[in-house]
Amino acid sequence: MDRHGQVFATADARRAGVGRNDVPPLLRSGEWRRLRHGVYTTGAVWRAHEAAGTTHLLDCAAVLLRLGAEAILSHGSAARVHQLVLPPGLTDDVQLTAPGRFRTGRGYTVHEAGLDAEDTTVVDGLPVTSLVRTLVDVGREWDVVDAVVAMDDALADGRVTHDELTAAVLRHTHWPGIGRAAEAVRLARVGAHSPHETRSRLALVGAGLPEPVLQAAVFVGSRLVGVLDWLWEEEGVFGEADGRIKVLQPWGGHTPAEAVWKEKLRHDEMLDLGLRGTRFAPADLFAPLPGKVAQVLRLLGTAPPPGPRRYRVEQRNGGVRLVPRVGRPSSSAA
Repeated sequence: MDRHGQVFATADARRAGVGRNDVPPLLRSGEWRRLRHGVYTTGAVWRAHEAAGTTHLLDCAAVLLRLGAEAILSHGSAARVHQLVLPPGLTDDVQLTAPGRFRTGRGYTVHEAGLDAEDTTVVDGLPVTSLVRTLVDVGREWDVVDAVVAMDDALADGRVTHDELTAAVLRHTHWPGIGRAAEAVRLARVGAHSPHETRSRLALVGAGLPEPVLQAAVFVGSRLVGVLDWLWEEEGVFGEADGRIKVLQPWGGHTPAEAVWKEKLRHDEMLDLGLRGTRFAPADLFAPLPGKVAQVLRLLGTAPPPGPRRYRVEQRNGGVRLVPRVGRPSSSAA
């Protein structure tokens, strides 16, 4: 099981001394669970993945065990293995890639494509396309905004670089859909720490606003006043992407009420320094968007307060999260 993503085959059970007639009672009791013909996992492993919402990984391991060494996980399945931010409605079919062979079966598809050594890795015992290759593959298929969300998130964790994504696109300029992936890479930035931040930034820039500084740390002397999601530094205008999670699941052990109060104090101090800004809720990306864009344009067109600036700005940690959302898995070259 450790070698095969926590699944095992009938032959493995035979070698472990499990007889043919022992299998039905194990399945009925829930001690085992059948994933595919001749492929099983334990009930405990299944229940742990079910609670975590990761049963697709067991489906992947089961398909790989049935197919042998001819394919590796790719596309949406690789996105799940790498814990990328997934778009809604992503298919549950297991997606794989193999050189020189296209194949479909019950609940899986093998895509025919080349695999260079740098395009493959092993994560938690599962052979899978590398993170960079996976991002390019899904970038060719997903909606551009969904692909940018995934790329921004990986960039924010420091798991990939923009140069790596660009190089991967340039290596595969002949692939179908590579133009869509190239557009996603062009739009991706280091510094968006949530899907809402990415979607809001794309909406604002797409409406003609200039690119802001992301994760703009505002200091007075050596004291950090706060970190702003977006800052148009020359004009002294900021934007904040406000989702409910900031209040419902606050950092640092604060209660929701404490988080709201702390946020208010920070906002007030930003205003006291002469910075001006607005907040963007997820709903603002729909019907209210033109009004929000107009509001930011008005702020950008208004001269900042006279006198010397009382603060300094730098991009915090180069835009990379201080605490990664996804840790680096145990992986190796395939």
